[in-house]
Amino acid sequence: MTGFHGVFPYVVSPVDSSGEVKADVLARLCGDLVDAGVHGLTPLGSTGEFAYLSWPQRRKVVEVVLAAAQGRVPVVAGVASTTIADAVSQAREFERLGCGGILAILEAYFPLADEGVYSYFKAIAESVSIPVVLYTNPNFQRSDLSLPVIERLSRIANIRYIKDASSNTGRLLSIINRVEGRLQVFAASSHIPTCVMLIGGVGWMAGPACVAPRQSVELYELCRRGEWAAAMERQRALWNLNQAFAKHNLAACIKAGLELQGYPVGPPLPPQAPLAPEGVDEVRKALEGIGAL
Repeated sequence: MTGFHGVFPYVVSPVDSSGEVKADVLARLCGDLVDAGVHGLTPLGSTGEFAYLSWPQRRKVVEVVLAAAQGRVPVVAGVASTTIADAVSQAREFERLGCGGILAILEAYFPLADEGVYSYFKAIAESVSIPVVLYTNPNFQRSDLSLPVIERLSRIANIRYIKDASSNTGRLLSIINRVEGRLQVFAASSHIPTCVMLIGGVGWMAGPACVAPRQSVELYELCRRGEWAAAMERQRALWNLNQAFAKHNLAACIKAGLELQGYPVGPPLPPQAPLAPEGVDEVRKALEGIGAL
C-alpha cells in the first residue's frame, strides 16, 4: 500500500515548568514508537495539545520529532490557526523543516460559513507540495467541515486524507461514498478502528497509540489481512483503553499512561488539570489489560 496508512500516534508535547520542550523525553518516546512498528508520527494533534503551545514551542516539538524519526516514517505535523495567513506560514515552515505531510486543523472564534472553511483548507493545501490531511472534530471545533465542503476539498490534488473525530461512524461511510477514492479516511480514538478499516479506512491517527503502539500495529495488520474475528478479539481489549480516555481529558490520560510506562512527560499543559487518581487507576488497569505495563 502506498501513501499514508496504518498507525500514526498523536504524539504528546512534554513541556517543563519553565516552558521548555523536554526534547530528550520526546525523542526517546518517538524512537520507541518507531521501533514498535508505527507507520508515522503526528506531532501537534489534539493529544499534542497544540492549542496550549506557543509557535516557538510548536516548532521545537516538530524539530525534535523529525530528528527522532530519522526519515524512517513520515512526520505529519499539525497546523492550526484562526487565520489563513498564519496557517499558511506554519505549513510552509513545516514543509521546509522536512515534514512529509500536514494535518490541517481549523480554529475559529466566530463561526464560519462553508465558504470560509473551504478557503482556509484550500489555502493551506496550495501553499505546500506535500500531502494534506483534513482534520475534523465537531466536538471541539466551532466551525466544522460539512460533507459538501469535504467533497469540494477532495478535488484539490494534494488534499488526500481526512481524519474524522466525530464518533459517528456513519459519517465516515458518507464521506467515503462522496469522495470516490479521492480522499482516504483515518479513524480517531472516538471510533472503533476495526470497524473503520472494514468500511474502507486506511488506519487511525490517535493518541492511544502513544501508549499502546505494538498492540495498535498488531490490530492494524490483522485488519489488513482480513482476519476480522481475530481483529475484533484484539479490539475488545483495546477498547477498554479508549473508554477510559473518553471519560477524562485525553491529553491528561495519555500523559498519565506514559508516566506509568516510565516516560517523564509531565502533566497536561495549564490551565488543564492533571488526571485525578481514579482516572490514573482506570488508565493503569486498561494498560495492564492489554499488556502495555
